[in-house]
Amino acid sequence: MTTLTRQDLNFGQGRETEPAGPGGAGGVWACGLRGAHHRLVPPAVVADVLCEFLEVAVHLILYVREVYPVGIFQKRKKYNVPVQMSCHPELNQYIQDTLHCVKPLLEKNDVEKVVVVILDKEHRPVEKFVFEITQPPLLSISSDSLLSHVEQLLRAFILKISVCDAVLDHNPPGCTFTVLVHTREAATRNMEKIQVIKDFPWILADEQDVHMHDPRLIPLKTMTSDILKMQLYVEERAHKGS
Repeated sequence: MTTLTRQDLNFGQGRETEPAGPGGAGGVWACGLRGAHHRLVPPAVVADVLCEFLEVAVHLILYVREVYPVGIFQKRKKYNVPVQMSCHPELNQYIQDTLHCVKPLLEKNDVEKVVVVILDKEHRPVEKFVFEITQPPLLSISSDSLLSHVEQLLRAFILKISVCDAVLDHNPPGCTFTVLVHTREAATRNMEKIQVIKDFPWILADEQDVHMHDPRLIPLKTMTSDILKMQLYVEERAHKGS
């Protein structure tokens, strides 16, 4: 497995100040349902569903864990539940660009994990929100019914993220974040091609960004469907102030 990260990682400032532009250090390549018409769900559709969910999840994590001031977030509705989304253009673009380059890897089933890492002022991980993703072989199923079912499952993830601060310790002030992508080894070449085409900076992640010593593991949610299996858990550093 290869871990990738962007060269312009650690977006923004801490929660004490208004967020600025991207900057920082790098790490990892930062139910068969009945229906009237049965057909394969294209990989691109699955990737779209995942990227849309991950975008909402990243925004919500940044809000709940107070990486940025609450004033830059606005309440929206997604998956039929209220969520908090950033209204800061540079931050939004950073997240969208990141997921735009992850999407081709999802289409090829080359992604094993997408990780949102919260870093302290010394760029050391204090929390890692880990989305483990498995895409089983696609079946001939009713895509409309299935996607509706998947949306219900993803809603449960959003609700868990919304209340995760109840089981996590407070983070130190001045935190930043980055997104790491754990890929299969063969996907590294695909990532290099994406960089050339899209001029988007991904590098192999530094060891210090990938691993935390003896972290506390907090499972949040799992889901299983015919097109997607996903598990979300948090790795939390034992002593965040040290």
